[in-house]
Parts: sequence; structure tokens; C-alpha cells
Amino acid sequence: FQRCVGMDALNSLHSTTYEIDEKHGTDYHKRFLEFVKMIQKENLVIGGAMTDPKGDRSKGPSEQDDPDLFTRIVDSDEKGVYVSGAKAHQTGCINSHWIILMPTIRLTQNDKEYAIVGAIPADVKGLTYIYGRQSCDTRVMEGGGDIDLGNAKFGGQEAMMILDRVFIPWDKLFMNGEFEFASMLVERFTCYHRRSYVCKTGLGDVLIGAAATIAEYNGVPNVSHIKDKIIEMTHLNETIFAAGIASSHQGHKMKSGVYLNDDMLAQVCKHNVTRFPYEISRLA
Repeated sequence: FQRCVGMDALNSLHSTTYEIDEKHGTDYHKRFLEFVKMIQKENLVIGGAMTDPKGDRSKGPSEQDDPDLFTRIVDSDEKGVYVSGAKAHQTGCINSHWIILMPTIRLTQNDKEYAIVGAIPADVKGLTYIYGRQSCDTRVMEGGGDIDLGNAKFGGQEAMMILDRVFIPWDKLFMNGEFEFASMLVERFTCYHRRSYVCKTGLGDVLIGAAATIAEYNGVPNVSHIKDKIIEMTHLNETIFAAGIASSHQGHKMKSGVYLNDDMLAQVCKHNVTRFPYEISRLA
């Protein structure tokens, strides 16, 4: 569950750390590759923590009244750095093994302490989860049987992560003050992640198949208005899938060797996902 965010973080960091090293002579890329080897060997789930509370959206991180509205480095020693702040809307954090902390917006020279990327265990000292619900969770309490429960043992979740002097050792630090690369990382992560939303078409396949099966059970699979609805559901679902596939096909190779999918088509894929699944459900 929820591996997409972590994989999108790993892909975007592969190229970004390579290019930071190229400019600054750092060794972030080597550290990062060692981290990936460990993750692959142990088959661990990564949570990608990018979204900060943000506070006053008209101000940057260093201009906020409360400095903890964006995650930042508050101290360092010979072993590593200490970070404080928060990460919001973290869907997969509680069932991840490791969390990768990343900036969430473009940063300036004044925001250097906020230009932090680091990997932390999900149970690291100083990290508190405020467990929340998802907006549609109350449906399971409205009665009408179990049809909307899905998997009754493992439901949806959101959590706010509060970081209070969380320690990150140097070898798990992949950006440390290189503020000019924050926007690059965010944009590449977004490009991968909005392509990843094509996973919703798998749910669409199940819903279309169920609708067609119900029509067959009722002896009306060839009724014109039912066929029209199933055709339209299929059209919408495959349109989402097509944008995702096209984004990947139009990808290009980065300096580090990984590929980045097409940005515009990734945005189209995400835009389709925010609209079409609801129309598919309505037709069903």
C-alpha cells in the first residue's frame, strides 16, 4: 500500500542529488544510492513527506510568525542535524518503515535552513503522529449494510506529523541548505506523482466490470442506454490511462540516468483523475 509516494520521492531525488553534487561537489548522490540499496534489500515502504502546514501563504518559510510552519534544521553536531516542524496530510506515513522529508515550495537564500531533505525511521524519537480521518470516512457509520466498508480492518487514514528536534545522521541527509534546488525537487516529484495517479484506472476497471456483470445478471446487457453508459465509463477510464502511458512514453533521460516523464501530460493525467472517476461512479 501507498508505495507510489516513496517511489516518486526516490526517482526525483536520484536526479536532484546528482545535479546538486555536480554544482557543489557534495556527496548526496552516493549517500542516496546507499540508502536505496538498503531499502531494496529489506523491501521497505517509504513515505514521502512534502506538504508543510505553510501558514500565511503570501509569505515564505523564513517570513512566518511561527518558524515551525515549515520543517527546518534547528541544530547540528558532528553526527548529524536536528529538524523541527510539521508535515501535513500524510496518508501513508503510519504504515511506512521510513519517511523522506522534503521541501514543499520554491526557497530563497533566506530559507536555507528549510532546504532540508533527509530520511528518518517512521518511529524515530521526537516524531509524533496526530492521527486523523479522511473526509468520506463517515460513510461507514451511516448504515445500509457493509457495501461501503471495503476492507473493514484496514481503512483510510491521514496524519499530521509533528517533528520536535528529530535527529538525521549525515549519511541520511540528501540536501542541506542548497535552496536553489528545492523547486527542482518539488517539480520533478510532482511530475512523477501526478503520473502515478493513473492507478485509479484499476479501480475503474473493477467498477466497470461490476456494472457490466450486474447488467448481465438482470438480463439487460444489450439495452441501448445501459450499453451507452458502460461505453462512456470505459472511454473515461481509458482516457485517464492513456494520459499516463503517454506521459511515460514521452519521458526523457536525466543526467543521473533515470527518466522523467512528460510534465504536461502528467498534469493532464492528474486533472482527468480529479474528474472522471466520479463520473464513472455516477454512471455505475
